[in-house]
Amino acid sequence: MKIKKRGEFIYFNKKAYDVLKNYLLHKVDSIKNIFILVDDITHAHCLPILFQNINFLKKSNVIKIKSGEEEKNINTCIQICKNLEKFKATRKSLIINLGGGVITDIGGFVASIFKRGIRFINIPTTLLGMVDAAIGYKTGVNLNYIKNEIGSFYIPEFLIIDTHFLRTLPNKEIVSGMAEMLKHGLIASQNFWEQMIQIQTDIMIQNENKWMNLIHQSILIKQNIVNQDPKEEGLRKILNFGHTIGHALESYFMNINKILHGIAVIMGMIYESWISCKINGLSISDYKEIKSILSTLCPIENKISGLEIKKLLFIMEHDKKNEKNKIQFSLLKEIGKCSYNCQVPSSLIKESFLN
Repeated sequence: MKIKKRGEFIYFNKKAYDVLKNYLLHKVDSIKNIFILVDDITHAHCLPILFQNINFLKKSNVIKIKSGEEEKNINTCIQICKNLEKFKATRKSLIINLGGGVITDIGGFVASIFKRGIRFINIPTTLLGMVDAAIGYKTGVNLNYIKNEIGSFYIPEFLIIDTHFLRTLPNKEIVSGMAEMLKHGLIASQNFWEQMIQIQTDIMIQNENKWMNLIHQSILIKQNIVNQDPKEEGLRKILNFGHTIGHALESYFMNINKILHGIAVIMGMIYESWISCKINGLSISDYKEIKSILSTLCPIENKISGLEIKKLLFIMEHDKKNEKNKIQFSLLKEIGKCSYNCQVPSSLIKESFLN
């Protein structure tokens, strides 16, 4: 199975490794020109799976960084570039990014700037990476507390989706990835939303065919949006639903009590659904359904304090999606339909945290 995106192919499971092997044998000048970027976790659990499928990659250059969102910064990029230089990477070299969203974001960004651009391939190993982070040719790193403040649009040679990697994930990582899949349903497909809310993570992880079908559908939804608006000048902004508040939460708690990206997005979608209900026509019944489903995945046990709300608003004011010093939201009209460039007064944002 494969999906063709604008300038980008996505291959699935066994077929993917056949394509990768053929590409490496015929499109790369030397095994010395192949670099595999991993973190502590994927080095231990995922790299052996890659080597098992393509044995000669054992001779390539492995660059390992620490795992975690806190490593997604420009200093890590410099560290990676120094390793590329050390092992004599050229403009014809190739980076294989083997990991979750942090690895694919960093690896893609480094590929876009090293020697003004070298080739790269994404092999996302988390559900979040498979359905969101590795797709859409956005790359980037964080600047202080601002998510993805430095980055570029850069197209990989292709992507590999191997659902076998899902077996290596703890349940919280599955939930984190499901957040983006649920979002795809909320913004663009009521039918997909209804399929997603019927699944149970402990059962799904054992059912690869079911996962494959849902992952495939989720990717198609994002593909359709990105193909219509590759540089996020309009429609693609609906993919930011749940992220204006979600990114602020993730940034704020990064150095306090770190939360996963998907968990922050779930919280953001709950708050932004409430705002949607207030000013964008989302029905009360749709809001209650969304809140009920998402709260089951991620119970919001403690209210955000007044001081925290003030700090969160400060972070949102620096969101790169803002225009004319106004915080921009993507808000639901109904389940399956979304608006973008919605301006929300600070008073309503504050109120959303208290409901």
